Amino acid sequence: MHDQRLNWAREFLREAVYRSRARQAAGGAVASVDLDAARGPGNCGLGEKAAVDLDLSERGAELFAQLWPEGLEEAAAATVQTTLASWVRRNDALDRKRNHFLKEFRQLHGFDRRTWSPELLALYETGLEDVNEVVDSGLDDAAEALTAVDPGLARGRGHEAD
Repeated sequence: MHDQRLNWAREFLREAVYRSRARQAAGGAVASVDLDAARGPGNCGLGEKAAVDLDLSERGAELFAQLWPEGLEEAAAATVQTTLASWVRRNDALDRKRNHFLKEFRQLHGFDRRTWSPELLALYETGLEDVNEVVDSGLDDAAEALTAVDPGLARGRGHEAD
């Protein structure tokens, strides 16, 4: 059951990222910005900073119900929201790191991977794997934190001593 809860928690965290990215994309689309300047050097295409949207999508609500079928008391809900917001920001930073790696590598070695030597291709793949490993590890840590939310804080529990 613990493995299933971890999978739900990972998916719940991904949903928070997708929701926040949609908000970030919408904000970028309607902003009155010089698009050529926004696409210029140093901009990885993600915007200036992470947008955090903790409103649950339909799938997010389903996952929430699977993780906490009895709901959450205010303190536990605050812990979940803090964990979600922290992961969205961390994921955004890691995506920037990946984008910067890709951009710098391609600028140094060309955009056509078919022209890269086997050694260069291996270097590229190793660098990308390193970034992805950090992303996966962070996702696992955040999922563990979500599954560790004290079940005594769920509605109707933890008040037996009252």
